[in-house]
Order: sequence, then structure tokens, then C-alpha cells
Amino acid sequence: MIRQLLKVVGPEHGRPVRRMLAALAVGAVLQGIAFALLVPVLQALFGSDPDSVWPWIWVLLGVSFLYCVAYYDSLRTGFQAGATLSRSLHHRIGDQVATLPLGWFAPERVGQLGQLATKSVMDIMGVPAHLLRPLVTSYLTPATVVALMYVFDWRLALAATLTVPVIVLVYRWSAGLTRKADEARTAAHAVTGGRVVEFAQLQPVLRVFGRSGPSAGTRGLDDALHTQYETSRRVLVTGVPGLISFALVVQAAFSVILVSGTYLALDGSLDVAKLLAILVLAARFTEPIAETAVLGSTLRTARSALDRVSALLEEPALPRPDDPRVPDGNGVEFENVAFSYDGTPVLCGVSLTMSEGTMTALVGPSGSGKTTVSKLIPRFWDVDAGVVRVGGVDVRDIDPEVLMSRISVVFQDVYLFEGTILDNIRVGRPTASDAEVREVARLARVEEIVHRLPDGWDTKVGEGGALLSGGERQRVSIARAILKDAPIVLLDEATASLDPENEQAVQEALSVLTAGRTLLVIAHRLQTVAAADQILLLDEGKIAEHGTHDQLVAADGRYAAFWTERNRAKRWSLAGRHS
Repeated sequence: MIRQLLKVVGPEHGRPVRRMLAALAVGAVLQGIAFALLVPVLQALFGSDPDSVWPWIWVLLGVSFLYCVAYYDSLRTGFQAGATLSRSLHHRIGDQVATLPLGWFAPERVGQLGQLATKSVMDIMGVPAHLLRPLVTSYLTPATVVALMYVFDWRLALAATLTVPVIVLVYRWSAGLTRKADEARTAAHAVTGGRVVEFAQLQPVLRVFGRSGPSAGTRGLDDALHTQYETSRRVLVTGVPGLISFALVVQAAFSVILVSGTYLALDGSLDVAKLLAILVLAARFTEPIAETAVLGSTLRTARSALDRVSALLEEPALPRPDDPRVPDGNGVEFENVAFSYDGTPVLCGVSLTMSEGTMTALVGPSGSGKTTVSKLIPRFWDVDAGVVRVGGVDVRDIDPEVLMSRISVVFQDVYLFEGTILDNIRVGRPTASDAEVREVARLARVEEIVHRLPDGWDTKVGEGGALLSGGERQRVSIARAILKDAPIVLLDEATASLDPENEQAVQEALSVLTAGRTLLVIAHRLQTVAAADQILLLDEGKIAEHGTHDQLVAADGRYAAFWTERNRAKRWSLAGRHS
């Protein structure tokens, strides 16, 4: 675990941890020496010349003083190591996250990342603060005690040595009993936490449907709580036999030394004073070992946290080109592109060309691969086969920062950061002045929102923009896209689920954003689709039809059926019931 801890911290931040380990090792050895010095002290006290104990007393005091110095140094470096761990782990996690493909950030991954950056980091911080000391002591102090026992009586030292393999085997067996159950319990706790948050978020829906009482829990939450209870009970049931067995074998080790010493004393080959002193030493041999049983669950929790952080740090980063190329223009091209999610094919042999300054509309049924096409252009993922080019260059050969600087994306689901509206718009170009930010806000009709808010431009938008409506968040998102001023714009259902007033405002903002740019639109609005320079109809991951609106309607194929259905839906109305 110590080796894994140093690996997670990284070589540049491992110095405080190594210093603490050195102080702990010195302290553990000095503690073992101090215990061993009890043998000559007790032997002198019970011998014929008690005054001969003083030299040993002074040596014992000197070793004890050195142990106190090492103990103090280990405490001080332990706090430094804990602070270093917190800082370095968050930096390493942040640096690693910044290199991962954007497609890695699925909703479930974001939740796991949040837990990893909080609870897992806290669990790891507890290693130098609370776990390394007993862990190092449980190994080095008994080893020092046994080594020094050979100085006083090799036979009892040998008896102690022979018990060590048995203790190690039983410890590993007892740890193995609860390892799987512990992992299941940790996973169950994570699921339950997510279900509790989900239950809180669902309160408006539950109350609207009359489920506001104490029994109005969701099925998922009930199942998660039951699973958590069962896994916790399983940890208890499987762990108790191991704990009892380990405690028994540690006591048995002391009994072996006691019986061996008694036999030697009765045989006359070992005097009683030395026997009593060595038995005190043997007790100090078993005590640190017994403490490891108490730490078992905590150690497994820390190891599990280390495993999760290690797994994140080992996630393959988005490959960067060794010799990056600069795109020549802003056209987009797909050539025989194939892509799959976890082995499930999504796109198969897709080829298309989006000429610079033109508008391309993607239409098709849900799950046909429209959003995937839009996410392969900014390289959220790398394709399984084929090539995606921007400006005639494979996106894998373009520096990621250069590629992203050329692309603005406006998705249906908008996330705003905690802060003011100005802060969120400035994300598009952090170096922009307040005047530039307010100008794009005017173009995106965000000013209308600001004038209605109590604190104007300084109004906080809340976590994820919760204090704004969906249409207002969309306008802020478009404003920051305008501020970025990228030559390629990707719109994924940007006006879906908006009320007519917000839709009109967003459409006017989009007209400013998309003017003269290479534009890819995923939309169902008839006006938007019909105005495109080319329309691609995707079905089952393939381009089923391709052409202009007039060409596709005249072809009387799938697009024509789509168009007819949309026109019919547009004329739908709710008829009132007459009595």
C-alpha cells in the first residue's frame, strides 16, 4: 500500500511522505530497542546486584528520548504529508481529468469523479495521519524485538520466529474473507448516496402525483437501502470469524513463547529473572501485531480509495500528435467513419462533407447517431475507423487546444457554473473585456434577463444555472459561444423544449452566432431544416438520404415522410370537451 501511495502522490510530491516513513521507521526500531532493554533492566533488578541496573536505566532513558524525538518528527511530517497529499491529489486528478477525452465524462462518470475527489481523497489523506504509524509499527517493532531476542536467548527467539508465518497466513485469510463484502458495501453506499440525491431532486414530481408522505420513496431508493443493509450485514457475518481467528493466533504465538520459556526454566537452562523479562518482551512483540486486526477495515477502505484514484490516473489520455498540423480552412469532412459505444455500433461507414461557410442539417430518428456525429468533430472521442477532418487535416493530427479554438458548441442541455451571468459568458473568452461581454449579451438577448434580476449583472445563477429558466440558460450559452467567435458552430437541439417566446429569442441569437460560419444543426424545426444548404438523414448509423430540402421532398423517400409527419404535427391542437 505504501508503494501505491507514493505512486499516486507522484515523484514530485513524495518527499514529505518518504520523510515521514523514515521517521516512523526510526521510531519503530527505537521502540523495539527500548522494549528489548527491559530484559537487562529486569534481569539486573531481580539479580544478586540490583545496583547494576543503573547503566541500563540510563541507556533506556537515552533510547526513549531518541524515540520521542523521532515520534515528534513523524507527527510533524505526518501533518505536512497530509496537506501535501490533499493538494497534490487534487492537482493530479485535475491535471488528469483535463487530458481525458470529453466523451469520458458520461453522467455516471461525473458522479463517480465527485465522490473520488472528495471522499476518496479524504480516505487517502487519513493514511499518513492515522494509518502509517500503526502499520509501520506493527511490522518493524516486532521484527526488532525478535531480532534482539536472539541476543538474550536464541531458543525463545526461534519460537517467536516460527509463529510469524502462521500469523501472516491467518491475517491474509481473515482479510480475504471480508474484502469482497467490503467492496460490495462501498459500492452499495455510493449507489445509495446517488439514490438519495435523486429522491430529493424528484420531490416536485412526487408531490405533484400525491406521493408526499413518508412512504413516498422511489423503488430505486428502497432497493438501494435494502442492498446497503444486506452488504453491511454480510461484512459483519464474514468478518467476525476472521477477526476472532486472528486474535486467537496472536494469543497462541505468545502462548508458544510462554510454554517454551517455562519448559526451559523448569529444565534449569534459563533463569527465572531472564524468563520474566523475555515474557515482557514477548508481550510487546504480539501487541503491535494485534492492533493490525482493528485497522483491517480502515486499511481496506484506504486501499480501495487508492485503487480508485490509481484507476483514474491510469485512464488513457487523449492522444496528442507528436507533430501537430494546422487546419487549412474550416470545412469538415467524414470519410468512412465507424464508431461504437462499448462495443455497440453507432455509426457505420459515414461519409459527408460540410463546406466552409455552409449549413448542414442532420435529421433522423432518436438513436440514429446524430449527436455522435456532432461530438466526433471536436474529438470527444476518436473514431474506430475512418477519418474526421477539419480544414483538410485529421482531427487526431491537430493540437486539441487549436481544434477546440475553432469550434463552438451549443447543446440542448446547458450547464452554467456557479457565479454571475458575466462570469459564465466570459468562459467563452476569458480575456474579453466587460464591454465585449455585455455586447455579446445584448446580441444574445441576455440583457433582457439581466434587467429582470434583482442584482442585475451581479446576480448569481446558482449551481448549474438553477436560478435561470431553460431558455435563459440557453441564451447565456449562446452568448458565450458568440464571444468565442469560432468559425465552426455545432448546434444540437438548441431550441428543443423551449416556449415560443424563448425560442424566438434563441433563434435571433443563433442567427448572430452562425452568420458566415460552418454550421452543423441537429434540429426538428421545419424552418431550420428547410433552410440548410444540405440535409443528411441518418438511420441506424448510416446516411440514408442526402440532398437539399427540395431534392429530398421530390424524391418522396424517408425525408419526405419525415417532412409530411412534421407538417401534420404542426397542425395538431387540443380540442375542448363539450358538455
